[in-house]
Amino acid sequence: MQLTISNLSKTYSNGIQALKDVTLTIPQGMFGLLGPNGAGKSSLMRTIATLQEPDSGEITLGDIDVLRQKDEVRKVLGYLPQEFGVYPKISAEVLLDHLAILKGISNKGERADLVEALLKKTNLYQHRKKNLGGFSGGMKQRFGIAQALLADPKLIIVDEPTAGLDPAERNRFHNLLAELGENTVVILSTHIVDDVRELCTDMAIIHQGQVLLKGNPAEAIDAIKGKIWRKRIEKGEIEGYRSQYHVISEKMFAGQPEIRVMSDLQPDPSFEAVESHLEDVYFTTILSENSTVNEENYVA
Repeated sequence: MQLTISNLSKTYSNGIQALKDVTLTIPQGMFGLLGPNGAGKSSLMRTIATLQEPDSGEITLGDIDVLRQKDEVRKVLGYLPQEFGVYPKISAEVLLDHLAILKGISNKGERADLVEALLKKTNLYQHRKKNLGGFSGGMKQRFGIAQALLADPKLIIVDEPTAGLDPAERNRFHNLLAELGENTVVILSTHIVDDVRELCTDMAIIHQGQVLLKGNPAEAIDAIKGKIWRKRIEKGEIEGYRSQYHVISEKMFAGQPEIRVMSDLQPDPSFEAVESHLEDVYFTTILSENSTVNEENYVA
């Protein structure tokens, strides 16, 4: 089964065009949708999840017309939005059981077995009696995945799932997502480059509602191999380097600014050749559209 998106566009009532003729084919496995905040990722996810209508375009999931057969989509969809609410004074076990009832799982014994299995799968079984209000951010995200898996979905959408998680919880969540992607179409929508690099075999970069690049992350990195150069500079010099070179990113290293430049040839002897990374692909793609990217906001 694969998800096919064709010529999808959406403009909100305030005049903001969130999606501009988006076309993507997403196969089974982990697919990364990478872009800065406000790029249109969440608008695309909500549309696929049947939570909003596009102005034009088509979406199919296998032989299901997503825009016309919403009930059929919801039967095979697992969705973890960027922000989701929980009842803080209800235990994980009780709420998951209640959500299973809403999903149509009426047999009590079947439901109990499923709830137990999902809590174990998400490493929450030992906390099953604990009220959700006492869960950490990572535990809430894992509970979100548990509820998304209730109906054995064929399509799973996770929107910014690791934002705000500490490194240990992020690793746990990565392991869980990697396991899910073995037999399902999983769309990981994120602004965190490392999430895509570590998990996904296919990806797209979206910015200002448009798909700028689609492909395999490793192949995208290879395409700029040997073209990335690094140099530490003094504070206050960045504008001069920007005017002279194709500076794709800057960050502080040991208290000193460090820039990365894309160039077919060594810019000058003071620059050092470095291994290309997916974040270099990301910045190069975004900046090629004459956009300004704030690395502090968009890269973990």
